[in-house]
Amino acid sequence: MATHMASQTAQRGSIVMMLLFWVLLMAVGTWWIHGGLEKMMRPNANIVHTLPAGEPVTLQRNRAGHFEAPGRINGTPVTFLLDTGATYVAVPSELADELGLQPGRSAWFNTANGRVEGTLTELAEVSLGGLKVQNVQGSISPGMERDTVLLGMSFLNLLSIEIQAGEMVLSLPEQ
Repeated sequence: MATHMASQTAQRGSIVMMLLFWVLLMAVGTWWIHGGLEKMMRPNANIVHTLPAGEPVTLQRNRAGHFEAPGRINGTPVTFLLDTGATYVAVPSELADELGLQPGRSAWFNTANGRVEGTLTELAEVSLGGLKVQNVQGSISPGMERDTVLLGMSFLNLLSIEIQAGEMVLSLPEQ
């Protein structure tokens, strides 16, 4: 009799654990379908579409700890990786060709991968959210990933920057 009751208790425990597993699996699946993973990896994906002109931009760090956001160079959508260690807005050479950027004088750049030779260029307009800046100094850099532009200090120096608690707030300086 005691063995039979112990068997029933174990069976109920197994059923409860199996139900809990399926409930958790459905919850994670629903979260995944509704973009939870995308929000963690790209928390700033919607700033291009949501901010009025001139309004401050608040960026969240992604899971890798970087500030990454969509923006535009000369009206063309790009993905920016904000890099306060980059002197210029560094555009991969393949993307520079697509954007029709004109290479200027040759220059050497110190990167995480060592020294590389590239060229300087002028970007007619760089925008991030509602922030737009004309005539920004850029660089065309060979060997960079094709789809990510380093948003360097030639753009960031023109803004007020505050970083606190995993957020970066960029705004036009007060006149």
